[in-house]
Amino acid sequence: MARQDETIWADRYSRQTRFAPIGEAGQRKLAGSSVLIVGVGALGASLAQHMVRAGVGEVRLVDRDFVEPSNLQRQVLFDEADALAMLPKAVAAANKLRGINNEVMITAEVADVNAANVSKLAEGVQLVLDGTDNAATRLLLSAVCFRQRIPFIYGGAAGAEGMSAVLLPGHTACLRCLIGGQEAAGGGDTCDTLGVLSPIIELIASMQAVEAVKWLTGNASAIRRTWLSVSLWPFRMRESAIPSGQAGCVYCGDQQSGRGATREDGEIKPEAEELESSILCGRDTVQVTLGRPFELERLAEQLEQSDCAVTVNKYLVRAQLSSGESLVLFPDGRALVQGTADKDRAVQLCRFYLAGQSTGRPKSKIGALADG
Repeated sequence: MARQDETIWADRYSRQTRFAPIGEAGQRKLAGSSVLIVGVGALGASLAQHMVRAGVGEVRLVDRDFVEPSNLQRQVLFDEADALAMLPKAVAAANKLRGINNEVMITAEVADVNAANVSKLAEGVQLVLDGTDNAATRLLLSAVCFRQRIPFIYGGAAGAEGMSAVLLPGHTACLRCLIGGQEAAGGGDTCDTLGVLSPIIELIASMQAVEAVKWLTGNASAIRRTWLSVSLWPFRMRESAIPSGQAGCVYCGDQQSGRGATREDGEIKPEAEELESSILCGRDTVQVTLGRPFELERLAEQLEQSDCAVTVNKYLVRAQLSSGESLVLFPDGRALVQGTADKDRAVQLCRFYLAGQSTGRPKSKIGALADG
């Protein structure tokens, strides 16, 4: 979008370009770069505003959730109006970010990242930034990044503690080799059990963002090559070296090519449990993925006839059930069943209220869900 007077924006990045390791040349590299941010909750919202303010040319946002009041304590791009409107996080974030820097191409996709779409989402980007809150998605992102030779900048936080690391195909181990598979990684404390303080979110997002800027401006030699763990309460900080790729790993084992060993068909196929469950942090919600996309208008009418209190916007339908739970339904065929952590109960409710809206029985992509 052209402005009437471009001269007032001429020094937008002046304080950044005066920093010698970036300079004008680094700023041009930022403008020519593209990043993918998966998860636009707490970490992701902070990461996105850092990338947009820094002048990254293209920022792709992907998130499957919507804004709720409990998000506002720590998710910096959202406000009360977003929560009242139940806007998808990717859409609400993009709206705010375009007002911060309209020189940046910002795309927003309301979707659940999975093995079927992850490669396309990451196609052509120079970095993937982790704004997620569950091991399954992180392991999937690590897998696609090592296959496509894209640096993956990991981050996570719960309570007053957080971690971050830069994982480089051809140089470091992948996330699976560092933390194990989903079963090994998913048993720790989360925001649901520990809560989370906003300052640790900002600190970890800043640690991720600065490494992103280093990489995108051509300062790879300045990249931190350690796994960083931080606690703010009480304060402590620890760094440990990240090992190189592990022999025999299908993702990071071949350090010469950076591609890792390949599966027979060349496709990324995470283990079954990584596709079927994704444990996030923060509220009693189960995600159920059904067989085909929803027609929201038709679905809203059907739910109203079932005596549900229905709220609709262009992105989703929310139905308050007489049993106390609620269904939040997205056009891509996903249902968030709020008010229960019982997977069987969630599937039962979907089968009862969504009859005729899916191709038979729901697929088994089910997991206790909450926001980052």
